Amino acid sequence: MHRPATPAERTLKIRSIRLNKDKASIVLASGSPRRRELLEMIGIKSFKVIADTSDEPILPDISPEQQVLKLALKKAGNVSKKCAEEDLIIAADTLVYLGNIPLEKPSSEEDAANMLRMLSGKKHTVYTGVVVARGEISETAVEKTDVYFRDVSEDEIIAYVGTGEPMDKAGGYAAQGRAAAFIERIDGDFFTVMGFPICRLVQMLKKF
Repeated sequence: MHRPATPAERTLKIRSIRLNKDKASIVLASGSPRRRELLEMIGIKSFKVIADTSDEPILPDISPEQQVLKLALKKAGNVSKKCAEEDLIIAADTLVYLGNIPLEKPSSEEDAANMLRMLSGKKHTVYTGVVVARGEISETAVEKTDVYFRDVSEDEIIAYVGTGEPMDKAGGYAAQGRAAAFIERIDGDFFTVMGFPICRLVQMLKKF
């Protein structure tokens, strides 16, 4: 009878990813410390970080799923130009949508406060597009998670913005940080909100 793998054994499978050549590397195409932490959490300890710092506007005529995948593919493509062909590149992009309104990283404290006022008492959706690529071979995926905020008071918004935590986060908050106190419930993968849908990413990595 087949025995299901234990969590430790599943982690070992990720650790045992074999690159084709001695000099090949795993490359994270993101400067996000949260994505670095998530890779390390699933047992990938040795990887390079090469962030793509180019900007691309949000396009109004494509779906959120298409948008995040387009941005993740762009990151992977730009970073691949700085890598060896045999390197394994992992790229992702996360966006927050309130209905059809995209909420990117806030440009100022007032912008962050306005985003939180918009999210207060409402459901919003977080989309993360992921690309894993080596040479001409790539795997792509998009995951989405619905997040429900309770009513957040003006005093709470001002205090939270004052911590500085919202400033580099899509939607102006960190679900894994102090904004956890604003979240009533989540429908979907919590790690999608953090920037990497871990379950899906592990399945993608197994194909390489």
